[in-house]
Amino acid sequence: MSEGWTAHWVTALLFCRAVAQYSSDQCNWRGSGLSHEHHRRDVEQVYLRCSQGSVEWLYPTGAIIIYLRLNSEPLSGHETGHHACIKPRSDSKGSHMYLERAGELKLLLTEEQQAQSAVHCFSLAQGALFVEAAAHTDISRRITAFQYELVPSHPGVHMYPYLHQGQVACKPCSDEELLMAVCTSDFVGVGVFHSVAPVSDSYSEAVVALKRVLRQKSNLFVWAGGRGRSWTGRVRMPAKCPLLPQRDQYLLTGSVHFGEAWLSCAPRYRDFLHLYESAHEAGTNPCEVNV
Repeated sequence: MSEGWTAHWVTALLFCRAVAQYSSDQCNWRGSGLSHEHHRRDVEQVYLRCSQGSVEWLYPTGAIIIYLRLNSEPLSGHETGHHACIKPRSDSKGSHMYLERAGELKLLLTEEQQAQSAVHCFSLAQGALFVEAAAHTDISRRITAFQYELVPSHPGVHMYPYLHQGQVACKPCSDEELLMAVCTSDFVGVGVFHSVAPVSDSYSEAVVALKRVLRQKSNLFVWAGGRGRSWTGRVRMPAKCPLLPQRDQYLLTGSVHFGEAWLSCAPRYRDFLHLYESAHEAGTNPCEVNV
């Protein structure tokens, strides 16, 4: 964006005419630049109040400014304790992405960088997401599309993988963490680890076969049937974690981010059964599961 265009958009942000402000629901938004094709310098405002969702902008024209908030936060407040992470679709094009705060714009992703479909994170305190249509004479085949997730900024026991690259250690969960993971994880299953391959310097990906799936989100594991009669899938974990012996069964728990399974607590199943039965007798289980 040239200095002239930057000055123009600063003016537009301060004095833009009233443009439709809407979202199809609290989490997702789908709109079209054709709605204000004759006012190409309009800035459309979009408010999303959700922990995760998606944005799809067809035929980008002008610009949109997206305010991301958790549903529990007031629209006027900045969530200084949270970050937003976005993952553009591999076919996303037709715009450049900036962070806007007090009329100042900071480049986040160019149109070309969006095609890499990599996850990028920023603090909500840095401002709103400003998406500007790129200069193209033909907008008929251009769609800007991405997923987003809002996450706490503070490091937890199992830190958000994209926000704390290289900082996630491979450590066992405490008894309390394990019992809570069984209740709150996006997926919980019992099975074995197979092959593992590096994804980056920080993470690896393992193929797993699960005899039982107690819970799963987004159909992460697929029923293989046949002789093995198991659910198969892939999970990501810190690169420092050794591949666990195939002869042992493990309880796998974890979270889902942008359609990928990330491992958190993974004790031997027999060890978990002993812990669960002891907590059940003591009445300290945070939830009941069918073991």
